[in-house]
Amino acid sequence: MRDYQVSQRRACVLIGVDPKTVRRERPPDHGAIREAMREIAGQRRRFGYRRIGVMLERKGMSMNHKKLYRLYREEGLSIRRRRGRKRARGSRTPVPGALRPGDRWSMDFVADTFGASRKFRILAINDDCCRENLCLAADTSISGARVARELDALVRLHGKPACIVSDNGTEFTSRAILQWASQNKVEWHYIDPGKPQQNGFIESFNGSLRDELLNEELFDSLADARRKLAIWRYDYNHVRPHSSLGNRTPAQARRTFVQDDSITPGALVQASIPEYSTARLSL
Repeated sequence: MRDYQVSQRRACVLIGVDPKTVRRERPPDHGAIREAMREIAGQRRRFGYRRIGVMLERKGMSMNHKKLYRLYREEGLSIRRRRGRKRARGSRTPVPGALRPGDRWSMDFVADTFGASRKFRILAINDDCCRENLCLAADTSISGARVARELDALVRLHGKPACIVSDNGTEFTSRAILQWASQNKVEWHYIDPGKPQQNGFIESFNGSLRDELLNEELFDSLADARRKLAIWRYDYNHVRPHSSLGNRTPAQARRTFVQDDSITPGALVQASIPEYSTARLSL
């Protein structure tokens, strides 16, 4: 190559040498600095190149910041910035009390399986005042647009709620739901992340649903799951007694609220408590 001014490829062809045996990568420069950088980054994984540079200076290895950044990138030590998922804030006003039917709805998702471990989800929507279950929609995938359609159907049947409470799930914070709440002028309250007790009514319902149906039944298909959910929902609303409603059913509680505007949820419980005489207590 020096004497005849030919390329490396041509010289290898002439002498019958594989170019891979000639072409060798140059060893990286500043091996000691690179080793020290890897050692610091291994101990402090969230340190960027500036902090690593400070730690190197303490060891007597000082250099220009451009050179430091080049070595930092070549060693593959760049860290990914952690960004929290943007969460919809909803209404900032206090959550109103559920004193009348339609004052507050709550919703959540429950998951289960059918067939050969095929997963499906259940969208549960309840009226917190009379504890009535308004919707049990089951499907393999439920998007925010599907939730909005289910809410439209419920509004046509029961009227528009004053408030809806849910968690910060992606379906409830989607553009479809935000647009639906804005168009229908419904206040949407999101509970704090990791605080399911702030939506206690729907969490209690989810526990009853899982204990009384999901853990007791095997579902052969999605259609079978929907059929059993519909049967259980009717029993929950029209047959099953609720201690929070004075052992009334949610359907009876709704009729009572509609017929008497002055009644409160607590009055239903008090009205069902029998008055025992002292003679009866002595027994």
